[in-house]
Amino acid sequence: MLQVRKSAERGATNIGWLDSKHTFSFNHYYDPKHMGFRSLRVINDDVVAPGGKFGRHPHANMEILTWVLGGSVVHQDSTGAQGEIRPGDAQKMSAGTGIYHSEANGSATEPVHFLQIWIEPEREGLEPEYAQTHFPAAQRTNRLRLIADRNGSDGAIVIHQDVRLYDALLTPGARVEHALDPARYAWLHVATGAVTLNGTVLKQGDAAALTGESLVVLEANESAEVLLFDLG
Repeated sequence: MLQVRKSAERGATNIGWLDSKHTFSFNHYYDPKHMGFRSLRVINDDVVAPGGKFGRHPHANMEILTWVLGGSVVHQDSTGAQGEIRPGDAQKMSAGTGIYHSEANGSATEPVHFLQIWIEPEREGLEPEYAQTHFPAAQRTNRLRLIADRNGSDGAIVIHQDVRLYDALLTPGARVEHALDPARYAWLHVATGAVTLNGTVLKQGDAAALTGESLVVLEANESAEVLLFDLG
């Protein structure tokens, strides 16, 4: 079964320096039909204006991933981690028992476009931690590259949940497949461009939940970037 979540139906926050679209309920946007999918709790599609900044704020008991689509994010947190996140960099914070962090646009002249993803951890009370790894475009072009999972497989970022997160950069006409255990679930988010997923056309910002499927088939209708979550 495939259920589509259209881009235009997402929640929205626009406060000048931040233009954010919410796939699932978040902050002032509440929709009881869209509270998350399995352990996937948040996908926020954020555009931050030049000089814009999320001030220092707390999180706890959540796996938080940042994936930049264009521009750069400057990060600082209470573990002592700091740095810049650019396209191809998978960045993760395990908030655990509690963490403070801030995120800012790394440019004074250009906006930054990124996804913030929250995944509920397998257990509460984990030690806070930070990790960042770069995945070159060549590793993600016309293939699903694992960028995060529970075991750090193939150089992936470690997240404390039964989730395997893949990214792919697709050229027009490219086709990729992912075998899925029918007892598991998948969520496909179209970050840019347009694709056909198991016969259904999805455009930028659209997403789809797959339940009881054994194969994920993606065909690029134009240049596209997609994230695929394989979920327990």
